Amino acid sequence: MMAGTATMERPANANAAPVDQDVLIVGAGISGIGMAVHLQMHCPDRSFALVERRANLGGTWDLFRYPGIRSDSDMHTLGFVFEPWKHEKSIADGPSILEYLNRIVDERHIRERIRFDRKVVGADWDSTAARWTVTLEDAAGGTSTTTARWLYLGAGYYDYDEPFDANFTGREDFQGQIIHPQFWPENLDYAGKKVVVIGSGATAVTIVPSMADKAAHVTMLQRTPTWYFIRPAKDGLANFLRKFLPEELAYKITRFKNVRLQDIAFRRAREKPEKVKEFLTNKLKASLGDRYDAKAFTPPYNPWDQRLCLVPDADFFEAMKADKASVVTDHIERFDATGIQLKSGQHLDADIIVTATGLKLAVAGKIPVRVDGETVNWHDHFYYKACMFSNVPNFSAVFGYLNASWTLRADIVSEYVCRVLNHMQAIGTTVATPALADPASLEEENVFDFSSGYIQRSLHIMPKSTVALPWRLSQNYVQDRIDMRSGAIDDGVLTFSNAREAAAAASELEAAE
Repeated sequence: MMAGTATMERPANANAAPVDQDVLIVGAGISGIGMAVHLQMHCPDRSFALVERRANLGGTWDLFRYPGIRSDSDMHTLGFVFEPWKHEKSIADGPSILEYLNRIVDERHIRERIRFDRKVVGADWDSTAARWTVTLEDAAGGTSTTTARWLYLGAGYYDYDEPFDANFTGREDFQGQIIHPQFWPENLDYAGKKVVVIGSGATAVTIVPSMADKAAHVTMLQRTPTWYFIRPAKDGLANFLRKFLPEELAYKITRFKNVRLQDIAFRRAREKPEKVKEFLTNKLKASLGDRYDAKAFTPPYNPWDQRLCLVPDADFFEAMKADKASVVTDHIERFDATGIQLKSGQHLDADIIVTATGLKLAVAGKIPVRVDGETVNWHDHFYYKACMFSNVPNFSAVFGYLNASWTLRADIVSEYVCRVLNHMQAIGTTVATPALADPASLEEENVFDFSSGYIQRSLHIMPKSTVALPWRLSQNYVQDRIDMRSGAIDDGVLTFSNAREAAAAASELEAAE
């Protein structure tokens, strides 16, 4: 068991076994910290703990250490609904985001509830006890277990251990350094060196201008161009409002404004893609002037078919105009001793190659999850209310928006789960399960209708989604917020029971299948 967590007393009207904590939160990044605060605010009588596989909190913002790491969304929406973002820059660097998270954790006394260096290696639901038993592995390889009534996964959506490997031919022949952004070496010396960054997404566009100041030259090598959106790193309205209004009110107004603008921009891109293409292209031409190259900056897809790439203060393009950076659009033939041979015949000399080629997605943090001994294959289950899963009891997870800030989903999911927990307490039940007896009756839809490689490569492992709520992972935050905050908890799909009833229901469902 985990020390330092409260033990929930056994309810008089249920056959549920005692647990070490009511809610166990996996991951101490944005999603996990957000859930902890929401529990404090909305379920103050519930005990909870967090387990974090790393030595520090922050998740993504602690893992990635590459030069210039920053948010790819504005911090008025990537920040939490309950905690104003107070920095001058709306597009923030990694250290500022970590400072924000650490301040929240310390001010709200959450740090003492986090068990660091604890990797979850198994999660088992027992219907007869109505509880999860979670197996943890520490840094030395020792194992322990802890129990919880509810399991909340804030473990993110990609593989922390293994990024996507593009398997470039000849990489063993290259005599320089090959670096993946997910495993950036500490104190890398790139001063005066020729750097090639492979990729054209948010990571590549962040690294290129950040390395350009010290490197001899940085070349971004892309196979396919990306749509870029230039915006100031500082939010003028936010900083103006903060001079005259209370911090929380200024933040609330700015957040509302940015949510609406994101929603309008996404809808316009889907409804009138040619207009949005023209708008983005004109911005690029104005920024680059005679350096604009249509081949390098005209993607073969519509804006928001992949996530729009943010370029704060046009820093990427400023590096190009200063002759410190350049873009090459080509295909890789192979790596060789001195750089990269391209299929066009061109050769890129390099001392350092950065493979910003993308992430590898993972479902449920790669944790083996079992319900009454049966391993959960997530691709056989449907999303329920964008955070729970068909026929998996007392379990929720966060998969953020593809077209908006991650935290927008994390906030409303946390609020919704708290509503479910309070409803369960009010009616005297210990188990909540999104019941689905006939999956064939649902019309499936690929809600991940984004052409990004990391999405398409992982569709076979992702849970399923349908054309209509509640079995849908929607990409519409404005509507989701209404549904999650005001929709009925007892909707006829989410079923409530106690331990003995849960076991019987599971047996009946298994027999029906």
